[in-house]
Amino acid sequence: MRRVPLIIFGAGKVGRALLRQVLEAAPLHESRDRVALRVAAWCDRDGAVVDEKGIPAEVLAAASAAKAGGARLAGIEAGSPQSNLPAIVDVAGQDGAIVVDVTATGETVPALELALARGYGVATANKVPLTGPQATFETLVRSGRFRYESTVGSAVPVIEATLGLLRANDEIRSIRGALSGTLGFLSTGLQAGQPFSALVHDAMQRGYTEPDPRIDLAGMDVARKALILARTIGWRLELDDVSVASLVPPHLAGLPLAEFLARLPELDDAYAAQVTAARAEDAVLRYVAELRDGRAGVGLQSVRADSALGVLKGNDNLVAFESRYYPDMPLVLQGRGAGVEAAAAGVHADIIALAQLW
Repeated sequence: MRRVPLIIFGAGKVGRALLRQVLEAAPLHESRDRVALRVAAWCDRDGAVVDEKGIPAEVLAAASAAKAGGARLAGIEAGSPQSNLPAIVDVAGQDGAIVVDVTATGETVPALELALARGYGVATANKVPLTGPQATFETLVRSGRFRYESTVGSAVPVIEATLGLLRANDEIRSIRGALSGTLGFLSTGLQAGQPFSALVHDAMQRGYTEPDPRIDLAGMDVARKALILARTIGWRLELDDVSVASLVPPHLAGLPLAEFLARLPELDDAYAAQVTAARAEDAVLRYVAELRDGRAGVGLQSVRADSALGVLKGNDNLVAFESRYYPDMPLVLQGRGAGVEAAAAGVHADIIALAQLW
């Protein structure tokens, strides 16, 4: 039985879901994989629970319940303040450790780099470190002990499929994908004849968007995913090189949130007209990330209604690879593209893959 210490950065919804999945699957991993996962440290922005021997399950459960109720880890009985993630890696790190990043900040990069320098593994759902400078991406990924499946497509194995094509010496000619469950929900709702403003409000109520939906509508999350895919296939691009078409016109982008939401109906006619124009050509609207000829861009496109992207429904993600081995019919991956459990599951799978490297 191989003991694997976990150091987890992030105690939000994905972090708590991951913790729950790991605890529930412990008997399976021990019997099937011969791997005993033990959480040595769990951190939020300014606090941590640490026990190098493994934090007891009941302590983790209590900490998770406290976080769900709005508490900070620094303020609970088993917690303490922390302001230095590399120091957490230094204190809790042990041979065979895996550092898990389920935050959404670039502040974790020094700790991730320290973990890799010490021979630990890293599993992440955090897109920010991978979409900073190209040099940072290369430092993290070239170690061979860094896995990032959930940064693109949640639990849909987009990164693994991309790497599989590269391992087989395939030539990836283009990648087209719907990489946002939120924008997929909006696109298929528009196709069904619903007003854009009503769809945005519905997506907010369902928890699909950030509290300010312009963060999703701006397309930057999709742009980051496109950049990660581009860098994975070997292109040297920065985030500014990715062309991004926002769904929010400039005159509404800087308004206070309440005023923006009140004025959303101003966009309904324009989006309805785009739907009508697409339908006249037997096409539908989708928010598409496209990589081709060394360039990457994201934006609303009119696609054939009978294409893989055209038949996509709801908040599923889809990625289609055109390559030397798939020249006529693309290799298509599709699956749930939104949701806490799916994102956590992708990280969970990466943890087990790393644990089996040693």
